[in-house]
Amino acid sequence: MRIVSLGFKHFRNLEDSLIETDGERVVFIGSNGAGKTSFLEAVYMLCYASSFRTENLKEAVKNGFKDLTLKANVIDDDGMRQVIEMNYSAGVRRTSINGREIKDRKELMYNIPCIVFAHDDIEFVKGEPEQRRRFFDQTMSMYSPQYYLCYRKYRTALRQRNAAIKEGDRALAGLYNPALARYGLEIEKMRSAAVDEFNLIFPRLYRSVSGENTELTIRYRPSWKDASCEEDILKILRDTEERDSLLLTTTSGIHRDRFEVMADGITFASYASTGEQRLASLLFRTAQSAFFHSKTGRKPLLLIDDVLLELNGERRAAYLESIGNYSQAFFTFLPDEKYFGEGGGGDIVYSVDKGRFVKNGSRLQKNH
Repeated sequence: MRIVSLGFKHFRNLEDSLIETDGERVVFIGSNGAGKTSFLEAVYMLCYASSFRTENLKEAVKNGFKDLTLKANVIDDDGMRQVIEMNYSAGVRRTSINGREIKDRKELMYNIPCIVFAHDDIEFVKGEPEQRRRFFDQTMSMYSPQYYLCYRKYRTALRQRNAAIKEGDRALAGLYNPALARYGLEIEKMRSAAVDEFNLIFPRLYRSVSGENTELTIRYRPSWKDASCEEDILKILRDTEERDSLLLTTTSGIHRDRFEVMADGITFASYASTGEQRLASLLFRTAQSAFFHSKTGRKPLLLIDDVLLELNGERRAAYLESIGNYSQAFFTFLPDEKYFGEGGGGDIVYSVDKGRFVKNGSRLQKNH
């Protein structure tokens, strides 16, 4: 899968342009605020019809305008060409592939597997449990429609149950218990199996890139740890009705599961330096890419956004070598940053300044 070109209109601070990206590695060099991350955001939005920077797409519309358009020409894994277009106007988002409108986001999310490496990924290591749950939910949804469907149905039942709890209607809240038990138990089993497989990849990557013998692993701690069947879960939900009513929310379930980063049996964030945490967070994403490849045989598209600056030369070289399984990678770097070593570079290199992209010293084609 490769994006051959990407065009945008009224998007963020970017000049309306058509950018050629037909290479395995595409590098964007510019100062903070120049527009590098906005380009990566545009790629991500065409892959998933959502942004990794905001939940409100209105924020992505250029000041003074009311709509935006993104359009990519793509060559898929079978060598077939696709045109993916997304338009956002008056609060309505429309996405199409080869002119066919996509009605459900799940139709889009398995089209171009895409992984973004962002500065905030360090929260996977040092942040709240919610951050790691989100990471594993995303990781598993990338390759498993079954997981995505179960998770979606669980979240719907959870919202309905919590609404009933807030209204003080215990009888109504109890009607959603079977759905929570059924989908929650299935999710718990899939999460447990996925963590076991993830731990075949993640520790090896950390040892290889860090040069240390630390055994960095993920420990999965389900909320319903003593439940082995749906009846066990239903009993837990009944037993915690009083607490749920008091706190006005469902206090147990897979939305309370914990994924802990452990180093030789000790919580990693409790002693690791910022540099070690940053490296581990980068390797979360690298492991995600390798895990996806092992499950599907497909290579994802990578968006790597100003995250290598804190790595020294030796670790940077080892890290770049570790991310081999990708179909195409987009990198952003600051000016004068040594990105691929002395004399190295991507297949395509752009300078970015004030939303303008310059390739080989010439302005790019305007996108009409």
